Amino acid sequence: MEPVPAYPVRRPEGLLLLDTGLGEGDPEADAHYRPVRRPLTAAPAAAGAAPGDVDVVVNCHLHFDHCGGNPLLAGVPVWTQAAEPARARAGGYTIDALVDFPGVRDRELDGEAEVWPGVRVVPTPGHTAGHQSLTVAGPDGCTVPAGQAYDTASAYGAAVPARRAAREGVVGAPGCPGTRLGRSGRRRPVRAGCCSRTTTRSGSRPSRCERAQAGAGRVREAQKVKRSERIRWSKLDGTKSGSPRERTSGSRVNSSR
Repeated sequence: MEPVPAYPVRRPEGLLLLDTGLGEGDPEADAHYRPVRRPLTAAPAAAGAAPGDVDVVVNCHLHFDHCGGNPLLAGVPVWTQAAEPARARAGGYTIDALVDFPGVRDRELDGEAEVWPGVRVVPTPGHTAGHQSLTVAGPDGCTVPAGQAYDTASAYGAAVPARRAAREGVVGAPGCPGTRLGRSGRRRPVRAGCCSRTTTRSGSRPSRCERAQAGAGRVREAQKVKRSERIRWSKLDGTKSGSPRERTSGSRVNSSR
């Protein structure tokens, strides 16, 4: 069983909640995933809080397993990247009633934004185009509740060498940090042994770049499967409530600083 966590962040300015749990309203998704829900009315008690104490909601994205408790927090500002509500309202993305509900207060962002001093929202696209994470400054450094920036630890592990290779200007196959083009046009090794197989008693061990390419391939295949499953299981009948979306003045935040 894979948990879907929510993260409370308590500051002098109030209580912030990153994500609100699994939503209800899609029987096909429930039949497939068979989720065990922990009610939002009870979950905050573990942190010594109650739903009425929440001052700000930040959703990393708007899939139904991350914004399920939003309607229970009507009137509380919900911070998302602008790409998320737009994609959600296009259909086939989430459960509509979790995005547009009576008392919704949207705060649609264009990039980074400061919620409170030391608490910032940072775009981290990947799982979805509008995915975002938090950075929380503290006495021991910065904590990053990342939401669902990566689906699995193995996906993150495969992305690390690919990101490192990109920063080093590597030219070649995706995820291969082995060589780069020199000024002469010839390939030069970036690090010793990167593209060399290691021979052990049990046989030949793939090189670092081969492992990185294989990991990147597994990630791409997993993302394709997840996208196809989401489209199939998250479809509703397409009806809307018809009531206009409630916004407060200045609900769209453009923070490019």
